[in-house]
Amino acid sequence: MVASAVRRHNAQAPAQRRIRHRLLHTGQHYERNLSDVFFDQLPLPKPHHALGVGSGSHGAQTGVMLERIESVLQQEKPDVVVAYGDTNSTLAGALAAAKLHIPVAHVEAGLRSFNRKMPEEINRVATDHLSDLLFCPTRSAIEHLHAEGIRKGVALTGDVMLDAVLRFAPLAQKKTLRRLKLQPSQYALVTVHRAENTDNPKKLAEIVTALAGLSVPLVFPMHPRLRNRLASEKLYAPLKKELDHAAHLQIIDPVSYLEMLALEASARMVLTDSGGVQKEAYFLGVPCITLRDETEWTDTLAHGWNRVVPPEANKLVPLARSLWLRNGASPAGKANLRAFGNGQAAEKIVQAIVHHLRPNGRNLRKDP
Repeated sequence: MVASAVRRHNAQAPAQRRIRHRLLHTGQHYERNLSDVFFDQLPLPKPHHALGVGSGSHGAQTGVMLERIESVLQQEKPDVVVAYGDTNSTLAGALAAAKLHIPVAHVEAGLRSFNRKMPEEINRVATDHLSDLLFCPTRSAIEHLHAEGIRKGVALTGDVMLDAVLRFAPLAQKKTLRRLKLQPSQYALVTVHRAENTDNPKKLAEIVTALAGLSVPLVFPMHPRLRNRLASEKLYAPLKKELDHAAHLQIIDPVSYLEMLALEASARMVLTDSGGVQKEAYFLGVPCITLRDETEWTDTLAHGWNRVVPPEANKLVPLARSLWLRNGASPAGKANLRAFGNGQAAEKIVQAIVHHLRPNGRNLRKDP
């Protein structure tokens, strides 16, 4: 998803009135609970442009996005294109804008896992080097950019995801716990979706073995793609049978953003390979085990709130059991939310865009 923004013609109005924001939805994520539900539950405008790209190989998906985004940008003629995160949509939006000589603003700039086998890492690095404005969620992100020789246009804004958690966590749908018959701090939340795990039969088998060996209540929102993958590797049936018998696993359909916040906030611990989920767990003060070899969110590792562990059963099981027995307590110290800003990242980003356009003397297009 990318968004283009232009300033309104009334120069005396507040900044938020001088920005006309046009939302472009590529359709990379198209399932209801990964797309439509955000617009239904949160105060977001409906996308002004829905490209409906859908799934596909990285090259095919990015190529189609690039062509369709370029067409929209030629029609809209925005002053800035704002690209979020590290998806194929992010890269396609940044590349389309750069080729049309439209300034690019990257939200979540400077993150690095230093694993070029991750498609997200390629997207991050390429987008940062295409961008004119680089909005960093943490100081470590700025240091990564400086190490790559990127200094111009770099700003520390804080994390827009912290903005969202602080605003929407109180609205999280607690009825989710009632529906699933869950008690706070009496279950571990599991999510697995990254290709490095789901497309690697050995890693997938290790994760299944670890979950089967934990013997603690687990809630696992599972994407249909992962169900199909487990079935094709003949792992789903034995997992379901063994854990159903032990009565400590609930495999459920993917949930909405607010439902996920409720599950995260009330979990005793989280096991995930998601960058967003590990970060939200940190914001909510819930210990997390990240099922990967590295993380781009290194600030979450402070005081042991997040542990990065390769998906190997002999490493995962003892650590998870230890965290469970500690009843979610951190080894030492509180989660340092200040490392991610003060919950006003979005305001800082808008102000920085306006400031960038003004001194450059750009003639911002007026509203029709």
